[in-house]
Order: sequence, then C-alpha cells, then structure tokens
Amino acid sequence: MLGAELDADRYLGRLREELQRIDQASLQRWSDLLLRAWRDERFVFIFGNGGSGTTASHMAEDLGKSTLDPRDLHDESRKRLKVLSLTDNAGWIMAVGNDLAYDQIFVQQLMNYGSAGDVVLAISGSGNSPNVLHAVDWANRHGLVTFGLTGYSGGRLRELQQDGLHVALDDMGMVESIHLCLFHWVLNDVYARINAVGRYDGSGTRPA
Repeated sequence: MLGAELDADRYLGRLREELQRIDQASLQRWSDLLLRAWRDERFVFIFGNGGSGTTASHMAEDLGKSTLDPRDLHDESRKRLKVLSLTDNAGWIMAVGNDLAYDQIFVQQLMNYGSAGDVVLAISGSGNSPNVLHAVDWANRHGLVTFGLTGYSGGRLRELQQDGLHVALDDMGMVESIHLCLFHWVLNDVYARINAVGRYDGSGTRPA
C-alpha cells in the first residue's frame, strides 16, 4: 500500500510518474474500439471484481449517458452506445454464484447477451480473477473483441486478451485509480468524436 509508505507529496509524485509511463497508443486503441462499437451498433460489456467491479459500473454509466451531447438526450433518433456492466445484475450474480460457481458469474451473462463483434472490456488489477478469465476466454472463442485493463504483471488476462492497457505497478489502489482516470480521457475522446467537437470539430457536421 503506497499510501502507507509515502506522504501525500511523494504519493502524488509517484502517481504522476506512473501516469507518464502509460502506453498512449493503447489508450488511443481503447477509445477507437469504443467508437467502432458505437458506429457498428455493437454491445460493450464491462466487468471486474471489487473495486474493478465498481469501476465497471462507473464506466457503463458514463458511456451510456455521457457520449451524447446533453441536448440530444431526448432525441430518439440519435444513435447510442449500447453498454452494459455485468457487475450490476445482483440477482443473477447471486443465483449463478450459488447454483453453479462464482467463476461463472460473468460468462453466464455473456452467453445470454453476447454476439460476435461485440466488445468485452475486462478489468482485473491482478489479471488472474477466474471469473474474468472464463468470460474473456468464452468471448475470444465466440468472435467478440476483448480488451483488458490490468495492473501488476498483467497475469493471465494480459496473455488471454486480444488487446489492452497495462499499468505496470504492484499497488492495487493506484492501479484502480489510474484505470478510472484514463477512462475519463477515453470517455471525453469518444464524446468529441461522436459529436464532432473540440479537436475533432473540423467539418462543421456531426456523425449520424
């Protein structure tokens, strides 16, 4: 736990260092993947455990609501990003965990919802959560696109995913914070591209 070893100034300095080490090409590919899902009307499924599970909920909420211009939220004709956090169906998670096994809680949902071409965003600080790995393995074998967010060594997820973004740091709290921090840039980038604003506002038109 870095915060137990470092005072606030040193902790924030370490956080800045870790952010500067991020592979920006991976960050851009993450944004590109979500934009393609919106353009192609594919579902995006997000999941993880513990703090990564609440990050999945946060990401799904933001992507669902905040990829459109607020003026368009009442426009029924506007294309929307189809996004779902698999951590939020408490009844289904409890039933599967109780009746089958906890490592089945995400893959069983994907079997109902997922189709070839859909996107899986799998979050695991350690990269070794069995329920995440089972879901990613199933997605790979059924034509879905898998993108992992990992920390530490990246674990098995980093080997199994098709693409991903890695935070090479052995501290779960900072890894989780960085995942969410970087997501907010991705969200803003996708928003700008969908709505043709900011640095993407060149033609004066907006995508359909």
